Amino acid sequence: MASPPTLPISNPQSNSGTTGSQSQPSIATPAFRSFIARLSSSVREGFSQRRPWSELIDRAAMSRPDSLSEAYSRIRKNFSYFRVNYITLLALVLAISLISHPLSLLVLFGLLGSWAFMYLFRPSDQPLVLFGRTFADREILGILVVLTVFVVFLTNVGSLLISALMVGLAVVCVHGAFRMPEDLFLDDQEPVNSGLLSFLGGAASSAAASSVPRV
Repeated sequence: MASPPTLPISNPQSNSGTTGSQSQPSIATPAFRSFIARLSSSVREGFSQRRPWSELIDRAAMSRPDSLSEAYSRIRKNFSYFRVNYITLLALVLAISLISHPLSLLVLFGLLGSWAFMYLFRPSDQPLVLFGRTFADREILGILVVLTVFVVFLTNVGSLLISALMVGLAVVCVHGAFRMPEDLFLDDQEPVNSGLLSFLGGAASSAAASSVPRV
């Protein structure tokens, strides 16, 4: 009498190991989470140093400067005092310009997303594979640089950003020149790189540190 056929039995541990090896890592890498945490912390710290808007638009403190040197001195002192308010105004002007041009906003978001997830926050030990081809880090960097130059200089995105920044800077300079800083409490010992601006230095050092293993 023939023995019954033996049924194959799969090993659950081996299957789970195979599934785990084939699963893709999460997009939210530790570097990305650290960047978001640092950004949110810097924004909160910066807004905590914001001056009251009533001081910014105080009409009683407005007067025309007597000379260009006085206007420059006022701009420098007012920027030291209203630094966070001025940065907020620049961001508001830039946001209004981008919202009024949704196509440029989508193109800019696509460019920033490409830099973030294809180079800055992609783990260095995981190569990028597109259309069956593996791209090295230098190739990805070159493609992103060419794409950035094309978007900024050969589309309306660059001119839109420059125009918005020029308008915002003009508003800041006009206000700083006409706002008398005599009634403001100016602390000359206050560090320049504080609040929102401190994030720029931290981001630059973090980017430099993250780019070391990509040589």
